[in-house]
Amino acid sequence: MSSPKPSLTPALDMSSALLRRSRPRAWEFVVWAAALAAPAVLPSHALMINEIAIVALFAMSLDLILGYTGIVSLGHAAFFGFGAYSAALFAKLVMPDPTLGLLVATVLCTALGALCSVTILRGTDLTRLMVTLGTALILLELANKLDWLTGGADGLQGVIMGPVLGYFEFDLTGQVAAWYSLGVALLLFVLMRRLVHSPLGATLMAIRDNRLRAMAIGIPVVQRLVLIYAVAAGVAGAAGALLAQTTGFASLDVLAFDRSADVLLMLVIGGVGWLYGGIVGAIVFKLLQDSLSAITPQYWMFWIGLLLVLLVLVGRERLLRPWTWFGRGHPPGGPQ
Repeated sequence: MSSPKPSLTPALDMSSALLRRSRPRAWEFVVWAAALAAPAVLPSHALMINEIAIVALFAMSLDLILGYTGIVSLGHAAFFGFGAYSAALFAKLVMPDPTLGLLVATVLCTALGALCSVTILRGTDLTRLMVTLGTALILLELANKLDWLTGGADGLQGVIMGPVLGYFEFDLTGQVAAWYSLGVALLLFVLMRRLVHSPLGATLMAIRDNRLRAMAIGIPVVQRLVLIYAVAAGVAGAAGALLAQTTGFASLDVLAFDRSADVLLMLVIGGVGWLYGGIVGAIVFKLLQDSLSAITPQYWMFWIGLLLVLLVLVGRERLLRPWTWFGRGHPPGGPQ
């Protein structure tokens, strides 16, 4: 007698639950509408808004591998910087179209992420920290030595960008740049949100929680790690490309260790395993950096450190409890 076929109801229920969680909530439309309106409402702060949108996208890319997959990295700036130089060189040597340059930089960084993913497949968290940091330092030294191509310590200058979509010229106030960066950040956020709430995203979180158990139940761990690392690298490269395109400049600073450390601090502030954590962390970090450096230029990092100590001692759920009013049901830092 043939055995009964297994029921597909649990799988369908899981897919339905993931689909419901991926749907945007009403407050999210308000948040993004306010963000897109900000350059027009606050034109004098358009450059700051542009910078926040770029670093928020960079932070979300790190959250893909850190918060959702459990891969720690101190060299994520490698992809950010590679994307910045790729977009700047494309504009200078090939053509100044920002949209096409952004696409090229994203594809190149995705390929670089897939290539570098072999460094994070084995070893402990400490090993990955050192290997990812080493990757960023190698690219930094290459950018410094290849001064005939990158400009070396002087940076890549003379980058002139064309109008966005052929119509919108970058202006001195930074409004077009802010809308451009916000639009790209929103598009990539929607794609990342759909990814982390898909069955693929569920397998990534299973790998994060227990890699051996994930392998035991048949999840292709190596393929998943390569895929998510490449995707995160591509998103980080897009953020770097936005920075180079909106500033018309790329320097060694985009590959520096400070970039990787700052984006990690943003996730600590906003919370990991929650895409909005990268956005919240970027907003808080950049506003604190801007205001505190104006008051105490030499000691502003002291206050950032004090905030981190409070987050650890008091708890993010207490300091940021008002975020639960938006229907999250659990404090930032937990799974979305």
